[in-house]
Amino acid sequence: MAQTLEDLGPPSVGPPKSSFSIGKIWTDKRSRGIVIQVIAMAIFCAIVAYLAANVVKNFEELGKPFGFDFLKQESNYDINQTLISYNSQSSHARAAVVGILNTLLIAVCGIILATILGFILGVLRLSPNWLVNKLAYCYIEFMRNVPVLVHILLVHGILVHSLPHPKNAMNINDTLFLSNRGFYTPQPLFQPLFWLVVAAFVIGIIFAFWYRRTARIKQEATGEQSPVFWVMLASIIGLPILAFFLTGMPIDWQFPEQGRFNLKGGMAIKPEFMALWVALSLYTAAFIAEIVRAGIEAVSHGQTEAALALGLPRKRTMNLVVIPQAMRVIIPPLTSQYLNITKNSSLAIAIGYMDIVATIGGISLNQTGREMECMIIVLGLYLTFSLTISTFMNWYNKRIALVER
Repeated sequence: MAQTLEDLGPPSVGPPKSSFSIGKIWTDKRSRGIVIQVIAMAIFCAIVAYLAANVVKNFEELGKPFGFDFLKQESNYDINQTLISYNSQSSHARAAVVGILNTLLIAVCGIILATILGFILGVLRLSPNWLVNKLAYCYIEFMRNVPVLVHILLVHGILVHSLPHPKNAMNINDTLFLSNRGFYTPQPLFQPLFWLVVAAFVIGIIFAFWYRRTARIKQEATGEQSPVFWVMLASIIGLPILAFFLTGMPIDWQFPEQGRFNLKGGMAIKPEFMALWVALSLYTAAFIAEIVRAGIEAVSHGQTEAALALGLPRKRTMNLVVIPQAMRVIIPPLTSQYLNITKNSSLAIAIGYMDIVATIGGISLNQTGREMECMIIVLGLYLTFSLTISTFMNWYNKRIALVER
C-alpha cells in the first residue's frame, strides 16, 4: 500500500548536527590561538627541563650533587647586624633568614622614608615660591643623574669618617651614643606578659578600620559625621598604653655603656644600615617626587578653582580634592619605585651590610661551593618580594580607583 503524507509524519526541523573534527579546531581563529600557546608553552617547559637536567648531571659528574642539604651545615661566619639570635655556629639556613630579615628591614624603611620625602619634594616642585621650586628641582636632577651606588658609597664614607670614634662618641644623657661604629640606643627586654600589649595593639588596629568603615557608611546614609580620628587614635594608641600599664609595664631596658675601646650593650644601628637606608631613600625620593608632580599636574586645574570657589583653603583643597584624584596616576609608577628600592638593596654588599646577597648569595656560596642552589634561593626570594609588592600595590590601586556612579 502506498503511504500517505500523514503516515510519514512531520518533516524534521532545525539544522543538521555537525560532527566534531580536529580540522575545525585549527580553522577556528580563537581555538587555533589557544593551541599555539599551549604548544609554545610545552616547548618552553621542555627546553627548561632539558637544560636543568643537563646542569644537574654536569654537577654530579663534578662531584657536586644538586641539593639543599648544605643549609643544615654550620655557617662559620659572623653577621654584624641581626634581628634574631645568630652566631658563627648557626646553620646556613639561619644565616639566610638573617639576610632575608635585613633585606626586608632596609626595603620597608626605605619605602617609608622615600615615600614621605618624595611626596614633600613633589609638592615643593609645584610651589609658587621660585627659590623653593628651584632648590627642589636641583636636588631631584642631582640625585637622579648620579648612580645609586655612588650615593651609597658617599653617604657611607661621610658617616664613617665624619663621626667620632667610640671612645669619643657623642653622648646624650648616658642613654644614646653616636659614633662611627653605629648609633647605640637602649634595647628593650620584653617580659612574658608583653604579648598582651601586642594583642591590644592588633585589636586596636582592627577596631579602628572597622569603625572607620562603619562611620563612612553611616555618613553616606544619613550625612552624620562621627569623630573618626579621635576614636582611631584612642584605639590604636590608647588601648595598647592601657594594656601596658594594666599588665605592670612588662618591659625592661638594657642601656648601652661606653667602654675603653668600644660601646657595649644596648641596641646598635650600624653605619652600614644607616648609609644604605639614607642613600636609597634619598635617591628613590627624587624619582617619586617627579611621579607625584606629574600626578598632581594630571588633575584638571578646574578642580582646584572649583574647590577654592567653594571657600576651601589651599591645603584642604590639596588634601581633599587634588591628591585623591592624582593617586590613580601616581600609584602605578610608584609601584616600580618600590620594586627598585627592594632590588637596589642588593648593592648593600658594597659597604658590608649583610643582606640576602651577602649571606646566602655571598659567603655561604663561597664556603659551600653550591653556586646553583644559592643563586636559586636568592632569585626565588627577590621574585617573591617583587610579586608581593606588586600584588599589594595592584590591590591598593583598585581600592582607590575612581568609581563612576
